[in-house]
Amino acid sequence: MANAIRALAMDAVQAANSGHPGAPMGMAEIAVALWGRHLRHNPADTAWADRDRFVLSNGHGSMLLYSLLHLSGYELSMDELRNFRQLHSKTAGHPEAGITPGVETTTGPLGQGLTNAVGMALAEKLLAAEFNRPGHTVVDHRTYVFLGDGCLMEGISHEASALAGAWKLGKLIAFYDDNGISIDGKVAPWFVDDTPKRFEAYGWQVIGPIDGHDVSAVDAAITQAKRSAETPTLIVCKTSIGKGSPNRAGTAKAHGEALGAEEIALTRAAINWHHAPFVIPAEVYAAWDAKAAGAERQAAWEAAFASYKAAHPELAVAFERRMAGTLPENFAQVAVDAAIDAHTKAETMATRKASQVALEAFTAALPELLGGSADLTGSNLTNTKSTPPLRFDAAGAVVKDEQGRGGRHINYGVREFGMAAVMNGIALHGGLIPYGGTFLTFSDYSRNAIRMAALMKQRVIHVFTHDSIGLGEDGPTHQSVEHAASLRLIPNLDVWRPADTAETTVAWTRALLNTSKPTALLLSRQNLPYLPKAGLDEISRGAYVLAEPSEVGLKKKAQAVILASGSEAHLALHAQAELAKLGIAVRVVSVPSTTTFDRQDSAYKSSVLPAGVPRIAVEAGVTDGWWKYGCAAVVGLDTYGESAPAPALFKHFGFTAQNVADTVRKVLGA
Repeated sequence: MANAIRALAMDAVQAANSGHPGAPMGMAEIAVALWGRHLRHNPADTAWADRDRFVLSNGHGSMLLYSLLHLSGYELSMDELRNFRQLHSKTAGHPEAGITPGVETTTGPLGQGLTNAVGMALAEKLLAAEFNRPGHTVVDHRTYVFLGDGCLMEGISHEASALAGAWKLGKLIAFYDDNGISIDGKVAPWFVDDTPKRFEAYGWQVIGPIDGHDVSAVDAAITQAKRSAETPTLIVCKTSIGKGSPNRAGTAKAHGEALGAEEIALTRAAINWHHAPFVIPAEVYAAWDAKAAGAERQAAWEAAFASYKAAHPELAVAFERRMAGTLPENFAQVAVDAAIDAHTKAETMATRKASQVALEAFTAALPELLGGSADLTGSNLTNTKSTPPLRFDAAGAVVKDEQGRGGRHINYGVREFGMAAVMNGIALHGGLIPYGGTFLTFSDYSRNAIRMAALMKQRVIHVFTHDSIGLGEDGPTHQSVEHAASLRLIPNLDVWRPADTAETTVAWTRALLNTSKPTALLLSRQNLPYLPKAGLDEISRGAYVLAEPSEVGLKKKAQAVILASGSEAHLALHAQAELAKLGIAVRVVSVPSTTTFDRQDSAYKSSVLPAGVPRIAVEAGVTDGWWKYGCAAVVGLDTYGESAPAPALFKHFGFTAQNVADTVRKVLGA
């Protein structure tokens, strides 16, 4: 069984002349022990809610996972393995969720797979606490993750592993492929951590080191790990990278390149594998086949769930809805009511506070919303009356408050990257919609995990507050300048920078409805006035006409259009009024989401931004992203900020109604 993995890995990498054969060959016996003896899964149903989750964090070893999926019976044909790393195949260079049946998460950026696994294990634990009842256990599965030296060298592994220990994720079992080799060679000169002691310090159970090529030893370690209810487990497996290759095993040459025809022939002889490339004997397929066992396990669970549904029908319906990722039937009305309430009250309020007000309504209506903050809860305002803090007792159980509610707001600590990747894992698991907050400037720490959420099309919501120089005295280290423009460059990420309470509520609504993309909400620290508007319907289109010249007493067509987002929208209205005194007619367009507006049809875009009318954009950030709208000028900030009170900074950098009006006049030559 192990040699089948070795053969497929070296054959596929050789055919592609690209890839990483060493990790699959070195971890083959670990895979036999886990997938052959412990993993609860059904190759016929990759969406079975109570399946064990498996993550290959060292995703460069993708042929290990592809071999396992093919051999155990998933819909991944031998032709797909032959087409490894080729255009439009299901066997990409690194595993991709949504592309390959059975792949739970997209991995490759090292350390993030481990962190996704932590999120999955947390989701399992929270759903079990919420839905299981005495005599009816419908959520009861484990999360397994393979990882290597590279994952452990990445700083995110510290963030994730510390959280896993704090959360007492007893159903998380990690396998460390301790082969001592990375791309540059033996890791000892630059990676000298005592990994077992490190994980013990996190509060993990550590087993080993064991011989990672001894299936029985790995099997016994897994059995021991499964007895731990209170702590996650790290199984340290000593292995030889490229195991079986006479000349490449144990060397960096086995890591990231094809073995070559001659070495493959020698390896076949050494491991006694006398079959042509991509040929697997029937008896090996039979040994690996997990279809019958998987169907039996799932059928048993479905019978148990039917009993659960009879005893607890409302809980069962809620569980099915949430695992399907659909919102409650009343969500549309909740969203409309929240937006109308914001519009009616027309309050002056920081949009970070407006976000919390919206969340009060949404977290009350959506039990699947799971919030959090990277040690900035009091600033991000991500907590609500419906989201008590998440805590665990000494035995690892979820602590419930006097009302019997488990925690729904996570204190992630100062771990922005870890938070973002944990949220990806929570979303991938299903049943919960994660959101988490930090300052916008720290989105740089989270960025690759945000990108991964966009790539995987996951509903993850990032609450980024303190969105500009408007945060004031903390100075340029904390003042976001390039971040809005930078986030807007990430494909499949919706970015909203709302200007008032109604826009913020609509932004949250769109984020919750985005089932196939993450959302970033960029929110102000400072109070913003409510913007008078005729209606709310077109906010969701990303940009809309906020004010026509007639609203400041001019009954003529607009001579210019001012586009503005967030805290600068009210400046645009004041500039419009100043220009009206001079007889200059201006339309003001609020642009809370350029990414959403850009997806609208051309007719709508033209109705908002009419052809032949000069456009001037205003945003307290870098100007680059606004020129695509054909702007004649942009009032922006192509430098870093300063440390001073916010009003002084806005005046210093030209974010005043007078400067915006003067810019419009200059464009018009008036």
